[in-house]
Amino acid sequence: MKKIKLIWDFFGEDAYETAKHQATHLEEYSKNANVPLFGCGSEQKDSHSEAYLIIEEPQMIKVRDALKPKRGEYVD
Repeated sequence: MKKIKLIWDFFGEDAYETAKHQATHLEEYSKNANVPLFGCGSEQKDSHSEAYLIIEEPQMIKVRDALKPKRGEYVD
């Protein structure tokens, strides 16, 4: 089954700390909503930071509508 990485972008001075905090809430949501996780965390990029959640494709609509990610991409 295909997996999707849903991504929330953060910019500015505290972007990485905000992304780490968001990742904590994403993990909590997945447990409470019974959404199987294949990855969750935060990353610091050159110009911004990201919080992400990796889920199976059938769960995408449910999570997208509930949490409003900025973007998503397929992952292997």
